[in-house]
This record gives sequence, C-alpha cells and structure tokens, in this order.
Amino acid sequence: MASASVPTWDLTHSLAPYLDRHLVFPLLEFIQALAIYPDSDLLEAKISLLSQTNMVDFAMDIYKHLHSKGGGSDVVPAQMKERRLVVVTELKTLKQAASRVVEFLSDPERVKALRSSGTDRDATLAFLQTEHGIGSEDVEALYKYAKFQYECGNYSVAAEFLYFYRTIARDAEKSFKALWGKFAAEILMQNWGEAMEDLMRLKDVIDATHFPSAVEQLQQRTWLAHWSLFVFFNHENGRNAILDLFLNERYLNTIQTNARHLLRYLAAAALCNRRRRALIPAVVNAVAQETADALAASGEEESTKQDPICAFLEALYVRHDLEEAQATLAACDAVLASDFFLVGLRQEFAENSRMYIFESYCRVHKTIDLSEFAGTLGMGVDEAERWILEMIRSDRISARLDAERGVVVMASPYPTPMDRIVERVKGLHQRTEAIAAAVHSRGYAVA
Repeated sequence: MASASVPTWDLTHSLAPYLDRHLVFPLLEFIQALAIYPDSDLLEAKISLLSQTNMVDFAMDIYKHLHSKGGGSDVVPAQMKERRLVVVTELKTLKQAASRVVEFLSDPERVKALRSSGTDRDATLAFLQTEHGIGSEDVEALYKYAKFQYECGNYSVAAEFLYFYRTIARDAEKSFKALWGKFAAEILMQNWGEAMEDLMRLKDVIDATHFPSAVEQLQQRTWLAHWSLFVFFNHENGRNAILDLFLNERYLNTIQTNARHLLRYLAAAALCNRRRRALIPAVVNAVAQETADALAASGEEESTKQDPICAFLEALYVRHDLEEAQATLAACDAVLASDFFLVGLRQEFAENSRMYIFESYCRVHKTIDLSEFAGTLGMGVDEAERWILEMIRSDRISARLDAERGVVVMASPYPTPMDRIVERVKGLHQRTEAIAAAVHSRGYAVA
C-alpha cells in the first residue's frame, strides 16, 4: 500500500493528455497495483480508455470483472457486443483491401531483397506495380489496415506494416503519422533499441518540418517529450539521452512552457547519473526558474506544492540547506515508489542523494563528527561509519576515518608537493608533444 500522500504527487493526470491512449494503459495498471485509488474508479477508467480503441474483448473482460460477481456474459452491454461485430467485420474488409501488400510482406525473401536493393521510393513503387500489381491504392490500404491493427492491440503487425509503409509512401503527412504509430508500437512491445531510433527520427522530423504555426511545433515537441519517458527510463543509454534532449534549448523551453511536471524526470535523471553530474547546475537553474515563475504567478503558498525531487535539488544546491534536503528524502522515496517511470531508481536515488548531501557537508567542514553527521543523513552511527568507509575505499571522497575520536577528517583541498610535481611533469610532457608536432609539421625529422 502506498503512502496516503502519494496521490498529491501522482502525475498520471498530467501525463495522460499528452500520451496515446494505448500508452496510458500501462500507467493505469501500475497505479492500480499501488491501490492509491479506488479499484472501481480505475476499472471504469480502463473501460473508458478501451472504448476508444478496437480492443473490445479486453474491454468486455474488464466490464465483467467490474459488474458481475459470477463473470457471466449476460452483463456485457449490447453496445459492446455490437461494437465487437463491427470491429471484426471492418478488420476483414481492411485486410482484403490490403491483401496484395500483405501477401508480398508475408514472403521474407522478397522483403529482404527489396530492402537490400537500395532503390529509391519511386523505383520501389514502380517495381511493386510492375512485378506484383501493387499500386498506390494498395499502399494506402496498408496504412489503414496497420492503423486498425494497432487499435486492436496487434502491435507487432502494426509496427511491421507501418515501417514498410514509410519506406514507400509519398504522402509526407501520413508518413509522419506512421512514424508516430510505429514509435508507440515499439514502446508497447518494449523494443527499446528500435524505439530509441524512432524517437531520434521523430525529433529530427519535428525540427526540420515547417509547421503551419509555432504552436503546432510546440505541441509536437510536448508529445515527444512525454512519449520519450518510456524509452529514457528503460533503454541502457536512456538517462544520458534524457539529459541531452530535455536540456536542449528547444525542449527545455517546451517543458517550461507546456509541461513543467516533466522537470521531475529531468531532475531524477541528473541525480542518478554520476557521469553527467556536471549538468546538475543546468538542471538546478531550470528547476529554480520554474519555482520563481510559479511563485510569481501564484504567491508564496505555491512553494508548498513543489515536487519533492525538485525541492531536494533546490534545498541542496540553491539554498544549501542540508537539513531541509535531508527532510525531503522521505517524500522523494514515496514519489519514486509510486511513479511508473522512476520506481526502478529508488535505491540509486537514495544512494546518490546521500552522497551529494555528504559532499556538500564536506565542503564546509574540515573535521566531521560522525554521530552528528549520521543524524543529518538519517542513519545510525554504525551504518554511517560503514557507508563512509565504503565511500573512502571506492575513492569517491578523499578522507580518513578516526574511529577513536569518532570523526571523519577530510583531506586537504590543497595539492601536496608530490601532486604539484606530477602536475608539472604532465604539463612539461604536453608542451614537449606540442613542440614535436610543430616541428614535424614544418618538415623536420624528429628523433
């Protein structure tokens, strides 16, 4: 059971308007398992969501679970049964209309040969027309069939057909929509490599396209930023990619204008990516700007509504209040535990946030009382001692533990004589290489 305060920070209602309805369903499944909302409300939400798709059988199963103790089919509304017949009939009709292309795609050898031929779109269409009787009307029929399959929940079929459609389609607008559809299908199949490639393609297309208005382009970027969360928090390189995308000037402006709630994910990614910690100041600036804008718009009481993860960043890096930063960690953990995208970062976030608090503490203390610092971190003295020893052994901090006095003694920030000698030798070596390169570039031999 999640904390009672969790619904305050649940972003499902903020995220859903910018997601395809199929992408919303995993979020509903997740929060249903947390039991933070009445189960009946979530089942009704699922039925409402599915009613706008072709996944009629799934909707009927949920309806039975919600309204019938015995699970009998007699409780299913007549309109659902009628809707099912319509879907089955239309599916057969669309399949028949696209049959020539579907038959061609069912032969792996012919598809492989076509893909490896390297011919352009016009040549490919001419080849399909001449050799297989596939015309432009068949290609458009494939688009409709693929879209219908996606709405039925057959994501693998939809992704395959949409991919093929994009390779031969002349309609740029439909090709763009097909890319969005394939991206969603890859996400729902958890093909994170393919999804990352589609994400980058969409970004490039959105940046290069001249939309009728700047508002429409802003909307496209807002959608992409939301859909990208599925990829960024599942792909092996996702936490680097989210920093690159969300700190891109265009997308940072998009977030600050249209989707400030996404700063939670930017902040969490920055705090859980030690290799990119140099970007933390940029993230802090973005969060601080959002806070300033919110205060200017709503008054001081708005500060009490700040997302805990963003609040942690501000407490630590803007106000330098270590006690406040520590006090937010319990709320941060509750948020992480109840966030579909961030739940896998709980342990890493706790470890890194503790380390960042410790680093901040070390900047202003030469000698640190272990018991006092354990209280700051919310740990027992023995646990804090083990944790600091591990930090020292792994070279994350330069310090030594004086167990008799119960203190941690930080190493001098000034270089030792040996450090200075090493740095001078490095400098001399670099200068020697530079002189040798200059001499070599003038045509002289270097021994």
